[in-house]
Amino acid sequence: MDCDCDFLLPCRESWEAHYSNCSSIWCKENNETAKNKDGTIRLKNKHLSSLEYDVLYHLGLDTKNNDLQTMFGDVKFVCMGGTKKRMKDFAVYIANVLQLPNEGLVNITKNSHRYAMYKIGPVLSVNHGIGVPSMTILLQEVIKMLSYAKAKDPIFFRIGTCGGLKIPAGSVVISSWALNGILEKSYNLIHIEVKSFLQPIMGKVHKLPSFFDKRLNQELHFLASEETGFETFIGGTMAADDYYQGQARLDGPFCDYSEADKMSFLNQLIDIGVRNIEMEATAFAALTSKAGLRAADVCVTFLDRLNGDQVTSSNSKLAEFQERPMVVVGKYISRYYETKLK
Repeated sequence: MDCDCDFLLPCRESWEAHYSNCSSIWCKENNETAKNKDGTIRLKNKHLSSLEYDVLYHLGLDTKNNDLQTMFGDVKFVCMGGTKKRMKDFAVYIANVLQLPNEGLVNITKNSHRYAMYKIGPVLSVNHGIGVPSMTILLQEVIKMLSYAKAKDPIFFRIGTCGGLKIPAGSVVISSWALNGILEKSYNLIHIEVKSFLQPIMGKVHKLPSFFDKRLNQELHFLASEETGFETFIGGTMAADDYYQGQARLDGPFCDYSEADKMSFLNQLIDIGVRNIEMEATAFAALTSKAGLRAADVCVTFLDRLNGDQVTSSNSKLAEFQERPMVVVGKYISRYYETKLK
């Protein structure tokens, strides 16, 4: 199978030679093609073909009453984040960056009363709520929606906030891999299986590797390096199932460990290359990879967890911080749009 990488930037020394979903790589590792030959998403579920039509319940859409190909066939970028406001703000931001109209911005999924999704040209901006369960519902229905729409080679970004580890508040972290909260010691300190999304299916726990596309990260980091107002790091991310004890915080309603225990745990994470803690990265990495989709997780830190647990910056400062992942992802989308789509 020939290489089908559509590089945004020319390869530099030490960069990966391919994207991880390149057909030449994927076929060798998986004995199958990641997507259809035309770049559309291949759904790996034979049972879908037996449905009269598919109801994307949490999006308020379906394949019978909505012309998904007309609505979403031109989508190239899916940008996801936690809150409805952040993703509406991103839709306005990316419209300005791409110089596209945003008058009468409409929440396409308003009938579901669950998520908010906006479309600006080839860009979808949609919120996914907090945590893996809410995010994976949204992600899986968007994957199905874009498959039915015959969108070609869509690229997924998660734009989020997080707690940093030994890096200043306001730094941007591009996740290289995601770690679950079960740190099993081994001769190599941490089993590779903790860099996995643990998905219970019919009473059994399935482990899906949670690694992000190295070449995409390298391109994002290079574009981010052009920004002088903040630092950008590539590193591991811990995705917790809980905001308080699951992230070793001391300020929740329950806590049965000491501050020394907390600091020991956080330093262990730092020692293995973790730069930030949030609540979605494992599943986001695992499911986009399983679908053969290029994806990146770009988050801004609200605090350095070594210095405390509570977010104390002013609302204006936090608003400024939240724009930084938008700037990084916006630079990538803008460069791609100008050179390949316009």
